[in-house]
Amino acid sequence: MGLLACLGVISPFPFYYWLWTQPQTWVNLCGKGSDPCKVMAMVSHFLKLVQFASLLSVSTLSWPPPFYFWPLFIFGQFLNFRVYQLLGESGTYYGVRFGKTIPWVTDFPFGVIKDPQYVGSVMSLLACLPWVPYLYILLWVLGYAFMIHLESKEDPSTRVEAIS
Repeated sequence: MGLLACLGVISPFPFYYWLWTQPQTWVNLCGKGSDPCKVMAMVSHFLKLVQFASLLSVSTLSWPPPFYFWPLFIFGQFLNFRVYQLLGESGTYYGVRFGKTIPWVTDFPFGVIKDPQYVGSVMSLLACLPWVPYLYILLWVLGYAFMIHLESKEDPSTRVEAIS
């Protein structure tokens, strides 16, 4: 179960890497008339379920949670919600890579927290440390660190010019 859980936890990151580095391939695969952001969101939601199921398979849940759980988890989820609220589906799911014009956002948490969606996700994961073995949290956090690094080196020449 340990190896399968590890694979489940890291499963989204090769997908995100591929889409970030080969956006035109994804647009072509989605085909005309399909929104590559919407399709990416659906696949990402499925992969997120795989991640959560993987964590659950190795977790030892107990009640009550430690005192720090609620503030960390709630603020982490707030950051995720706020990013999605400000960027929408296209901004969250690589629209800029697929040729969409996404307005630059400076409202909180942008401009205050670098990579707020990833920071929020990491905070939520850290809140779960009492129940989930460190290895699985570490793998997930390393996946986010990899994506932060990759996305910080954006090469505008690899953007798709327009959605086909």
